[in-house]
Amino acid sequence: MTDVLSVAKKCFQDEADAILNLIPKLDDNFTKAIELIINSTGKLIVTGVGKSGHIGAKIASTLASTGTPSFFVNPLDAFHGDLGMFTAGDVVLAISNSGQTDELLRFIPLLTDRKIPIISMSGNPASLLAKYSSCHLNVSVSKEACPLNLAPTSSTTATLAMGDAIACALMTVRKFKASDFAQFHPGGSLGRRLLSRVKDYMRTSDLPIVTRESKISDVLMQISHTKMGIAVVVEEEKILGTVTDGDIRRAMQRDQEHFFELTVKDIMSNAPKTIQETAKLSQAETLMRKHNIHSLVVVNSDNKLVGVIDTFSCI
Repeated sequence: MTDVLSVAKKCFQDEADAILNLIPKLDDNFTKAIELIINSTGKLIVTGVGKSGHIGAKIASTLASTGTPSFFVNPLDAFHGDLGMFTAGDVVLAISNSGQTDELLRFIPLLTDRKIPIISMSGNPASLLAKYSSCHLNVSVSKEACPLNLAPTSSTTATLAMGDAIACALMTVRKFKASDFAQFHPGGSLGRRLLSRVKDYMRTSDLPIVTRESKISDVLMQISHTKMGIAVVVEEEKILGTVTDGDIRRAMQRDQEHFFELTVKDIMSNAPKTIQETAKLSQAETLMRKHNIHSLVVVNSDNKLVGVIDTFSCI
């Protein structure tokens, strides 16, 4: 049987080489492309046919989610009504490995008539597509990773990498932040952490509450029952401290003979880490990581206990 692992490793190596070989091909055309996109008053419209179209759709999606209004249009559809999507101020990113794709070339005059600048991306800097573009990004590869050197493999990888480079450059120029990314991904885990509030995910019922005079056995029952690894010491609605499972383990090691004679006041922490219920989930995550703890006491504007949040709520 063929050594398929060796085939896979060679594929990875060939595609990695294709990406690394793009570095010396970068020139002022890349800078001009970024300037065209940054200075445009409209959208970035990505277009391409076949495999280039599939890659273009992914590039458009990446750009749209990182702060650049962008979408993909098949040039064939442009001839049947979709040209109405193009407006003054737009920029087009046209992708073709050969730079000679007929369907794409027939589409170019429609753009030039409207004075819409074209950024082309191809493996042929001498192609007609490159000639009629405002700037050209060279994504040529020496060979495909395909064993037959036929199927688009290294070439599509290089094209996708160039698209990612454009996205990264635009994010840097625009000073695009994680909070901006979350605005475009409210359903993802990052969006949830950056946009959601602690009050939306904290535990508010069956809270692990004890008093200073509570016995260790009672605290153990509370922590075991609530499965939060923490008990909050409260008296007369005032938060006095916390007891964690770590506090209990250290007390057991320190005073084994009299362990069950201890009360909460003997082992509690008098400086509990709290967070406002209106704080963002990401702030809770940062605070827990900073202090290497797993739970936070949640308080309201009057500093009254309203809940407990743990690391599992922030994932």
